[in-house]
Amino acid sequence: MKSLDKRLDKILEKKSKASLWILTLGKFEVHRSGEPIPAKEWGRDKTLQLFQYLVTARKRNGLHKEQIITRIWEDAGQKDGDRDFKVALHGMVKTLEPNRKSRTDAKYITRQGLTYQLAMEEIWLDVEVLDELVTLANEALHDENKIAKKAYKAALEIYNGIYLPNRIYNDWTSAERERIQMLAITAHTTLAELLLEKKPMESIRLAQEALQTDPTWEDAYRIQMQGYLNSGNRPQALKTYKKCKTILDKEFGIEPLPETKALLQRIENL
Repeated sequence: MKSLDKRLDKILEKKSKASLWILTLGKFEVHRSGEPIPAKEWGRDKTLQLFQYLVTARKRNGLHKEQIITRIWEDAGQKDGDRDFKVALHGMVKTLEPNRKSRTDAKYITRQGLTYQLAMEEIWLDVEVLDELVTLANEALHDENKIAKKAYKAALEIYNGIYLPNRIYNDWTSAERERIQMLAITAHTTLAELLLEKKPMESIRLAQEALQTDPTWEDAYRIQMQGYLNSGNRPQALKTYKKCKTILDKEFGIEPLPETKALLQRIENL
């Protein structure tokens, strides 16, 4: 338990120790030394695209310049792509470090030859912390429920909406966006299950947030049914099943799972 507690504290303390904060969930915003960078400081949109691509591809070890150009500016020829990359890189480093001395290494960008990546040890990134909190919560789930609840709650406080909403039509953000949505849904429903017995109304609220992301998430309907049952609201539990059944039939042409039907049977037999 102590090791999990210490890991959780360490994750939660990261923000106070980082000089660059990047918010990508529900909005895009970068804080430099605690102050938000005004949008106009980024200048050209290509500068912002390059930075957001490096954020999105942060887990890959060293992205080659040509790979970056092809991924985010796929219609650019080699000459135009090289020029755009050079200008965008210069603008990005200048925006992140306006007082950087010439001929000194960039603080937040690591370069090796023609490969580039973010120096994550200097950065607090909301999606990275969300990942770490959910991972820790999952580890604590069966043996340390108190720590699991605290970690899930902290993760959901960070989750403020979809990933990079200003890039929803860019293919290079789609996989990360879907991954994070799945992570958030799982965090909402798992925490909701943990709270069902003592805080059923909070479980219902958390399940509803999951359904706002994916209206077909059957586990969330089942949690709501149990939550209403625990709260003594049998009619609302029955209505929730009907809604679940209607949505699944409309979207996929399928019936609810056997466990959902079994819960309905229990409610009807009361």
